[in-house]
Amino acid sequence: MRFVEPTSCRVGSTVFIGKNRLGNWVAREQNGIFGGLFVSRVQAFKFALFENGHHPERIVEVSREIELDFFKPEIADARGEVGENER
Repeated sequence: MRFVEPTSCRVGSTVFIGKNRLGNWVAREQNGIFGGLFVSRVQAFKFALFENGHHPERIVEVSREIELDFFKPEIADARGEVGENER
C-alpha cells in the first residue's frame, strides 16, 4: 500500500498560466501558494492540473505577461524581518 499525502490546501485552487517577459511559461496559484517556470505550455498546464487536484476548469490562461513571485512581504513581516528598503 502506498500512502500519498493529500494536497488539501491546493485542491480546487485557481491557477494562472501564461508567458513572462522573457517568454518562459509560468504557472502560478492565485494566492501565490505554489508556482513554477516551464519551457512549454503543456508542461505548465500539467503542473497546474496536478497541483490543483485535477480541476481543469480552475486553470486560466492569461494573455498578459505573468511573473512568478518568490518573495511575499506579508510572510517576512510575520517573521519580524525587515525589507531592504525599510532599514
